[in-house]
Amino acid sequence: MGVSALVAAATLAVSPQQFLLAHQAAGGGFAEAGGKPDTTLTAWAVLGLRAAQVPVDDTYVRTHEDDLRTPNELALGVLAEARPSDKLVARLERAPTPALNATAWKLIALAQAGRPVPRDRVRYLLGHQAKSGGWSWAVGVAPDSNDTAAAIQALRTAGAGRAPVARGLAYLRRRETRDGGFELTAGRGSDAQSTAWAVQAFRAAGVAPPPAALRYLARLRRPDGSYRYSARYAVTPVWVTAQVLASARPLPLRLTAPG
Repeated sequence: MGVSALVAAATLAVSPQQFLLAHQAAGGGFAEAGGKPDTTLTAWAVLGLRAAQVPVDDTYVRTHEDDLRTPNELALGVLAEARPSDKLVARLERAPTPALNATAWKLIALAQAGRPVPRDRVRYLLGHQAKSGGWSWAVGVAPDSNDTAAAIQALRTAGAGRAPVARGLAYLRRRETRDGGFELTAGRGSDAQSTAWAVQAFRAAGVAPPPAALRYLARLRRPDGSYRYSARYAVTPVWVTAQVLASARPLPLRLTAPG
């Protein structure tokens, strides 16, 4: 084997975990190439690595909690911290969540923190499931696969009935495209993050993800270990790779066995 072939083989051996770790700055934060460490991106990287059972330090998230402002960001921080601070959890508990997306994230994060799941928020999610079976980002907006996947995980965490989850999965199946990937909304085309969310939702429901979806993600993996956003685009590789890795286990991570 020539030198160039050896180099190529070595490059192909880079794992997604190694790719993420290579984008961790000296202070513990994660950043896209050429960018500065970001708290929410770091939280996603921590979740992805933890789902892949890679030990990772969450100190950067803990020391930058003040950067987390929206309910979704607060929930992401709680999920990323192995032992979320009482202050951060309290901020999340107080945060109003009129948006369905934020409601789902809040339920998942509070469950991971070992706090009671607000039953009124569970009823709120159940009461706003669309006729199609999906959930939207907010009331009055069309359903999409990502928010449906988040709602499914929240309802499974809250111990809601099987029927709404089954309807949600049926909606997700209709968002799977011919290439095996999942799309955010009809006609948009498949992408890695929507596919990762769908895979995670199936796992949360105790249903095997569609094999074609896993093959789709495998095709998007690049020689440097990162994942393309889609067959056409390769953007925000740290974020995309983190979300693909996170799909290995359903949320909340610490309340489930490796799957």
